[in-house]
Amino acid sequence: MPELPEVEVVRSGLERWAVGRRIEHAEVLDARSIRRHDGAPSHFTSSLGGARINAAVRRGKYLWLLLEPAGGETDPPGPFPATALLAHLGMSGQLLLEEPDAPDEKHLKVRLGLSPSPGMPDELRFVDQRIFGGLSVTSLVPTLDGLPGGRGSEAPLLPGEVRNIARDLLDPHFDPEAVHRVLIRRRSTVKRALLDQNLLSGVGNIYADEALWAARLHGERSTATLRRPETFRLLDACREVMERALAAGGTSFDSLYVNVNGASGYFSRSLNAYGREGQPCLRCAAEGRETFIRRASFMNRSSYFCPKCQPVPRGRRAE
Repeated sequence: MPELPEVEVVRSGLERWAVGRRIEHAEVLDARSIRRHDGAPSHFTSSLGGARINAAVRRGKYLWLLLEPAGGETDPPGPFPATALLAHLGMSGQLLLEEPDAPDEKHLKVRLGLSPSPGMPDELRFVDQRIFGGLSVTSLVPTLDGLPGGRGSEAPLLPGEVRNIARDLLDPHFDPEAVHRVLIRRRSTVKRALLDQNLLSGVGNIYADEALWAARLHGERSTATLRRPETFRLLDACREVMERALAAGGTSFDSLYVNVNGASGYFSRSLNAYGREGQPCLRCAAEGRETFIRRASFMNRSSYFCPKCQPVPRGRRAE
């Protein structure tokens, strides 16, 4: 599933290639991909026709395009657009910019025709093999803290569906002290907390394992036992891992995740823990030890860790 760096790569691509252009027409090829839209496919397409894309915004794994209506005025009147095209990529969703004469992708679900812009493709396509993602036109609501809704816009607004999603580590308004205060009051484990989108958005299974390895913490550690320096070390590790992944274009293990130009990310070549069961821990090897990465079951998924530099907490059983 795409995680924060992958979605940010898509957002920045849309910011470059789609912002400032109008949606001249929209076509729904599979209504399942707009099932979260409050209305029929005809309402979805008419809501988009003529709208100008003012910004590409992201919070966590959610992405939206701020829309200025065809008439050029917000409703209700104000300095910011009141509606947005909300996108969630799910497990296999792709937003691709293509020329209109390019062959349709096998799993093409929604097609948006954009106003011409020199040197830029004129179609934005939503492709989704597994149909867990989707698009919807939605209303914007004020943010709970009065600060910008997400990366890519200064508007203190965000889709109502995203209002309770926490800020992410790449958000300039992220508050690590507030996260620490919540963590030490919880009865949870560290990895479960990292994956809680209402506490810290955008972190998924891959980057959680990578950050825990970098911070030398085991995912089964109780959050109540975390000292402030440990929390900050873990959050710094999360941020550093995601920034490196972002610089590499994201993490791709197959052809399902691509950016708006169809290119896959390459951070998977730089993973230190995730997917490396039975392989040497690179840090231990550098320090003259021979330790091998282990895998443990976790919430119907897997966790990967080094048993030496991420010791299993007392009372927990190593698998």
